[in-house]
Amino acid sequence: MDFLADLVNLLRQVKCIAVLTGAGVSQESGLRTFRDAQTGMWAQHKPEDLASPEAFARDPKLIWDWYAMRRARVGEVEPNPGHFALAEMEKMVPNFTLITQNVDGLHRKAGTTNLLELHGNLQRVRCSECNLVAKTWEENLEVPRCANCGGLLRPDVVWFGEPLPRAALESAVEAARACQVFFSIGTSGLVQPAAALAYAARNRGAVLVEVNLEPTPLTGKTDFFLQGRSGEILPGLVGAVWSP
Repeated sequence: MDFLADLVNLLRQVKCIAVLTGAGVSQESGLRTFRDAQTGMWAQHKPEDLASPEAFARDPKLIWDWYAMRRARVGEVEPNPGHFALAEMEKMVPNFTLITQNVDGLHRKAGTTNLLELHGNLQRVRCSECNLVAKTWEENLEVPRCANCGGLLRPDVVWFGEPLPRAALESAVEAARACQVFFSIGTSGLVQPAAALAYAARNRGAVLVEVNLEPTPLTGKTDFFLQGRSGEILPGLVGAVWSP
C-alpha cells in the first residue's frame, strides 16, 4: 500500500514523536476496561460509585476492595507486542514521549521510560489526606493508613470529578505541540482533555497517525488511519522503519 510506504519513509526522517494510548492497547493484553470489569458483585454499582472522592468518603472499604481486585488482575497479565513495539520506537527516536490514559503500568513494564500517565497508576497508592505516595502497604481486612499522617490510603488514580495531574498534563500538551508525528492508538478520542492533544499537535503542523479497531471522531482529521490491532500493526511498522 502506497500510503503505508509513505508513512514508513516519513518516520525514517522524523526526530520527534508523541504517542497517546488508550484502553484498546491494554485490552489486547486481556485487561477489561473499567466498565467491563464491573461483573459479579461489582455490576450493581455505577462507575461513579467506585471511582469518586465522594464514594471513597462514604465507603472506603468498598473502593479499596474494588481497586485491590483490579490490581490483582493487572498483576496476572503481561505487556503485548504493541507495548513492546512502542518501547522499541522510543529507542529509535531522539525525542519520544508516550502519553497514556491507561493506569495499568504495562507501558513501563514493557520498557518505555519517557512516560506520562495522565490518569495515574493502579499499582501506586497515596494518602487521601497528605497525598504522600506509600512505598509499601498491606492488603489486609481494613483500609491501610498512611505511615506519615495516619490518613486512609487510596489508589493513585484520577477519579470522576478530579483534575488530571497538572505537571503530566502540561508536559503532554508541550509534547503534542512540539512533535512532528502524533500517534493516537487504541483510544476513542472522546475523553477530554486527552482527546484534545491530537488537535493541538495538528494545529502545530504535526502529521496525525491513528491506529484503532474502528474509526473514531478523530479519524477524519488524520493523515494515516491504520485499522486493526495495535499489537499486530505496530510491530510491523516499527520493523519496517527501523530494522537494519
